[in-house]
Amino acid sequence: MNDNEAVVDSFSGVKFYWSSQLYQSHSYFLFGSQPPPDRRYRLSFHRRHRDLVTETYLRHVFDEGRAIGLRDRQRRLYTNVTSYDSDCRKKFWSHVPFQHPATFDAIAMDPVKKSEIMEELLAFSRGKEFYLRIGKPWKRGYLLYGPPGTGKSTMIAAMANLLDYDIYDLELTAVKNNSALRKLLLDISSKSIIVIEDIDCSVDLSGKGKKVAMKSEDEKRIIGKERNAQSNVTLSGILNFIHGLWSACGGERLVVLTTNFVEKLDPALIRRGGMDRHIELSYCDFQGFRILARNYLGIEDHHTLFCEIRCLMEEMNITPADVAENLMVKKKSTKDAGSVEVCLKSLIQDLMASKLKSAKGEKEMMEIPAAEVKLKSVMEEEEEMVEATVEEEEAEGDAEEKESAASSSTDCE
Repeated sequence: MNDNEAVVDSFSGVKFYWSSQLYQSHSYFLFGSQPPPDRRYRLSFHRRHRDLVTETYLRHVFDEGRAIGLRDRQRRLYTNVTSYDSDCRKKFWSHVPFQHPATFDAIAMDPVKKSEIMEELLAFSRGKEFYLRIGKPWKRGYLLYGPPGTGKSTMIAAMANLLDYDIYDLELTAVKNNSALRKLLLDISSKSIIVIEDIDCSVDLSGKGKKVAMKSEDEKRIIGKERNAQSNVTLSGILNFIHGLWSACGGERLVVLTTNFVEKLDPALIRRGGMDRHIELSYCDFQGFRILARNYLGIEDHHTLFCEIRCLMEEMNITPADVAENLMVKKKSTKDAGSVEVCLKSLIQDLMASKLKSAKGEKEMMEIPAAEVKLKSVMEEEEEMVEATVEEEEAEGDAEEKESAASSSTDCE
């Protein structure tokens, strides 16, 4: 609105009048300079509509303004690196624009399972009244686990794009202690995904301190500096962050943990109620390959090569990342049938190489026991020879003793 401009708004059959004004503050900055004027908005209405304004209309205005701001905002990717704003105030999170193009259509996994996850996420984003009714914080936890290269990070980006959420990538090694972790949690906005990647490798969550034998004061100072530089976040602090009272500070949040080895995590960390859904992202099967072939090559089937790929995938494990790398068209256009066959044959060669490598490894594993048996037999033969030699030496010693005893008795006579 321009200066001294008026706008008429209608709500529930009642007209409201908004006007824009500039207000000059009487406070002074340093050296006697005045601050710039503030823009203020005046709302005018008949006094008989006062209850409608205070109870309904103003709430409607704020809700609509918030919705417009969220719709027009630029989504961000945050990391816990301390920075300062223009007013020299400390900020616990730094951010960059989030522009990852991943969607669920690009993820190579079972379509039924994928559809269930998408419906569940959308139901969560619309579940404010439901969570309020059942008395639970408006948050949900996801555990993504599986071998490297199976699409865990892509899944997180697809979640953010589906729900239009910001991502807070929490680096635990940069958090000094549990108190600092709580401060970070309080500074996270709603409509966000809190991500802790490779949590089994981030910090020591066993709760057991390392005992180090100290020999001098210099060593004590060096080890003390190293411990101060390391993160002192404990398993208790993580559990309170995910499951405890502090986790209820704020609403409409997803907490996502990723790991390559789920068996290494403490059961209390991944229990239901904190990590509500466990999603395994495993090796690529033929159904996942068809999704990647459609996305990368624009084909649904191939009369000869698809059957060969299916047979090889049933025998060998390959990650979606390796499949995608083989399907990347590096030279020709995807419309060229020759380039499509080149990509498919490249994938077949990769699978064949893995199969030969696996067969060679199995052969070596079979040869090892045979070599152990042969070595064992050789050692047993050597032991038998040593025992025979010892027995012969003992027999010769007994004979000599008898001869000496006999000669001594003859001398005595």
